[in-house]
Amino acid sequence: MIRSRTEIIREIEKERKSRLLVYFCGDRPLAPASIAGDAVRPLYDHLLSFAESNGEVERIDLFIYGIGGRLEVPWRIVTMIREFCDEFNVIIPYKAYSAATLIALGSDNIIMGRKGELSPIDPTLHFIIPEEAGRGLPQQIGVEDVSSYIKFIKERVGLTDQDALVKCVSILAEKLTPPVLGQVQRAYSHIRLVARKLLSLHRPPMEEGRITNIVEALTEKIYLHGHGIGRKEAKDIGLQVIEPNAKLEELIWKLYLAYEELLKMNTTSDPLAYFKSEYDNEYREPNTVIACIESRDKLHVFEGELLLRKVRRLPPQPVININMPLQLPPGISPKDIPREAQLILQQLLQQAANQIREIVLKEIIKQSPIERIEKRFIGGRWVEKTIN
Repeated sequence: MIRSRTEIIREIEKERKSRLLVYFCGDRPLAPASIAGDAVRPLYDHLLSFAESNGEVERIDLFIYGIGGRLEVPWRIVTMIREFCDEFNVIIPYKAYSAATLIALGSDNIIMGRKGELSPIDPTLHFIIPEEAGRGLPQQIGVEDVSSYIKFIKERVGLTDQDALVKCVSILAEKLTPPVLGQVQRAYSHIRLVARKLLSLHRPPMEEGRITNIVEALTEKIYLHGHGIGRKEAKDIGLQVIEPNAKLEELIWKLYLAYEELLKMNTTSDPLAYFKSEYDNEYREPNTVIACIESRDKLHVFEGELLLRKVRRLPPQPVININMPLQLPPGISPKDIPREAQLILQQLLQQAANQIREIVLKEIIKQSPIERIEKRFIGGRWVEKTIN
């Protein structure tokens, strides 16, 4: 019975006659990871270990999971891996969206299980809109949304008058500003260039027409960014897809489940569930792992501290006055109490008043309505771990 991830990796390598490299960016609710440039360095360490143990590697398979990331990173990862092998393939157990799809485009073969999914590669721009100008405007926009707006006006509405078209474009420029539209154009051109360059690395080389069809399908012809592209549709698009045999498919899914458990991807998306009681205002989870790079001899994890904090709506400047006069028993006059004792009693009363004020303030905070929950991932970095 196969129990550890390392054992599963070795079994997949045996079945595929390859070296397996895992790049797994979890999508745990409240603590998702994304494909980013900081993964290039630890990936390189694993590739160096391949070369040291095997010399020249004939075939490298990249087991990848991710829901997106930086679009400039796939080219760096693909070209780096290709420096170490003759054949580069990608294994997709489940989600390989956006940037992960781009990495798959740079492979010679895409091994997809029955649950494997690619996605369109139209990028989404994130930008900050000034508050005075941005009421009602989104903080992000899909690059293809802009061209779709123009297409909608011309084709669906049937607007052909040039003056009217100019007004529609002017409205768009006023809302998004010319610099943002410039970013849209650059992203529009960049994603097509990178996709073509990645597909051009395919061995044996792809026909130019096939490359064009794939790029158009993944950037323009699938209209919803969240559309999952299964292996049959991927074949129809023109991608080089291989369906694993039953044994390999089982191993691929077992490895996926192992990372799903490691990265706690099935935890709840309700942030309130993390607090022990309704009066707790902070939750901390140290050594939280959100991504993993692994091969049979090495392991890197991206870990940090997950912090959730309740932000409550407090009354404006609550004033808490504590008045605690000293009540002496009948028949005892303050004059009968030594001065030193009076000072001690006054200090004790002041300390008690301060403590009561703190308790009341904390209780006001605890009972104030929750406005929002802040989420932070603190000190995230790649750390090499020892494989057991």
